[in-house]
Amino acid sequence: MDERPSEPTTRINEGIRVPQVRLIDADGAQIGIKPTDEALKYAWDLNLDLVEVAPEARPPVCRVMDYSKYRYEQEQKAKLARKHQSTITIKEIKLRPKIGVADYETKRGHVIRFLKNRDKVKVTIMFRGREMTHPERGRTLLLRMAEDLRELAQIESQPLQDGRNMVMMLAPLKIQAAEADDHAAAGDPPPEQAAPPATADVGPDETPTQAPAQAT
Repeated sequence: MDERPSEPTTRINEGIRVPQVRLIDADGAQIGIKPTDEALKYAWDLNLDLVEVAPEARPPVCRVMDYSKYRYEQEQKAKLARKHQSTITIKEIKLRPKIGVADYETKRGHVIRFLKNRDKVKVTIMFRGREMTHPERGRTLLLRMAEDLRELAQIESQPLQDGRNMVMMLAPLKIQAAEADDHAAAGDPPPEQAAPPATADVGPDETPTQAPAQAT
């Protein structure tokens, strides 16, 4: 049978079925070990809830609080954390070793647009047939792209041969500084992981990818 794993839940009020608990009042002061029925009556007399906050303790620790208000505050904190989490999208631009000047300028314009949108860009050179005998042409083209965009981007991974392709990763120069400024203003540490990329409008030779190419 297809069954979902049970999720841990916080026990409150009648859901607390141990004979006694260590009671903490709404101000955080310890009242002591009390029978669970007495702790429940204490919470209800204050029109509050009895919430198990440390089920692993012996006896479990329970606190008197407004559980609905507590849940709301936790949800707001989680929402604020998601708001300040930076999203990094990785786009891909594909080139041919013998690309013409006009096509190169068009592709470069797409890369500039992605970089200004604070996206990383995977630049891929596609070799066909006998073009594989001159991989240096692809490397030269990739380094030319990086040099043309030196005021906007830095090379995150150098050109690497990947089968019949050669790949280079570019990252916006200001992405780290902008993220640091955002989190400093919010008083939060920067996230350790990037959020999953969002789908963007791209041309026929541009493919959004989820993660950068891995060197082997």
